[in-house]
Amino acid sequence: MALFESIARQAGRLVGDVQVSVKRARLEGERRVIQRAHRNALEALGERAFDLATAGKLPDGLFASHVAAVERKLIELDSNRSEIDAVRAAGEPTTDGAVPAPGAADDSNGAGHHAGAGWEAADRFFRRSP
Repeated sequence: MALFESIARQAGRLVGDVQVSVKRARLEGERRVIQRAHRNALEALGERAFDLATAGKLPDGLFASHVAAVERKLIELDSNRSEIDAVRAAGEPTTDGAVPAPGAADDSNGAGHHAGAGWEAADRFFRRSP
């Protein structure tokens, strides 16, 4: 009987441990959802404040440094987009519109090389507009 009682105690501890783990995982998942909602709310607030500040509807200087930082990042994004467009334009599109893979030159017999599905998927991914 002592063996049976020992096994029952161990099983009881395991059940308790599993219940605690499940509860902790549920609470951590809820916390991540709440954190995402908080970040989204802050983002919406920031966008609204930026719109008001750039429209001149907030007191001068109240958010001047923050607005300037956002504007600098927007300029950087535009510059980055221009660089990406220039790199894309430098590639020679194939008949299907994909940019050939590096080193994928035509054979002298005209057969050509196929870049493969991975390159095509990457090309489609980076061609998407933001």
